[in-house]
Amino acid sequence: KSTSYWNGAGRHFGADMYLVDWLDRYGFANDVAIDHDLHADGLGLLSPYQVVILGSHPEYFSWPMRRALEDYVARGGNLMYLGGNGCWWVTDVDPERPHVIEVRKKFIVLNIPGIGVEPGEEFLGASGRRGGFWRESGRPPESLFGVGFTAHGFCRASGYKRRPDSFKPEVRFIFDGIGEDEVIGDFGLAFGGAAGDEFDRAFPGGGTPPNTYILASSFDHPKDSCSSLCAIPEQPPEVQAASLRSDLTYYVAPGGGRVFAAGSMCWCTSLPHNRYDNSVSRITRNVLIRFLGGRE
Repeated sequence: KSTSYWNGAGRHFGADMYLVDWLDRYGFANDVAIDHDLHADGLGLLSPYQVVILGSHPEYFSWPMRRALEDYVARGGNLMYLGGNGCWWVTDVDPERPHVIEVRKKFIVLNIPGIGVEPGEEFLGASGRRGGFWRESGRPPESLFGVGFTAHGFCRASGYKRRPDSFKPEVRFIFDGIGEDEVIGDFGLAFGGAAGDEFDRAFPGGGTPPNTYILASSFDHPKDSCSSLCAIPEQPPEVQAASLRSDLTYYVAPGGGRVFAAGSMCWCTSLPHNRYDNSVSRITRNVLIRFLGGRE
């Protein structure tokens, strides 16, 4: 069974199958690689491709995985991040037993039911690197994707409203076929919307590249059942409340690589709505076609 009991739809691998089906339906040739492939083969795995798409929940990243994606974008590669809570925990792979991974979860944010470690135990045994959040290692997810994990809630999901950046000429192609006042993704198999489960937002001044376009933001998340983490727990309650949203973002890296981020685990589970004819599908298709060098 590929559905999860708490959302009635695919999650993790199951959710990624909607993405694979979407690619097949629209005739986009694609290859599938797993985390282990990216860790082992790095940039060599990615460099032959014009576009790399990350699925619904790429949460655990090793250093080789992170470096490979950074180098890929820096050399002009195009990246589509269609998930949420990506590149969050520093992860290690045992060099002698590559089927064994190591994660050190510090109990920093009180509303994350994580596993605490004793002082000094946040360092990974396989490499000696510091574990915990990627943010603590000086490479927040925002610096790669444009967005980073901000909130979660296994509750009603939301849609997105366009922001002023979305009307700028440089990014207008993303919204071809989308109305100016149209709510994007107020539907979906998981929790009824495209912005939900675990989701990310832009952090200007906190890792998000300064040239990032914040295209759209989700709204009306139920505050009684969604928790805003903000990754920086000392922020005041009003800032935490304002962080209860997902952002769609886009930026161009200095080397010409382009990065589009959906920033929500529910994005992929909204693709199949109305037989894949919907605003989430349309935006995803617009971006992929442009990244492949074409126009509709």
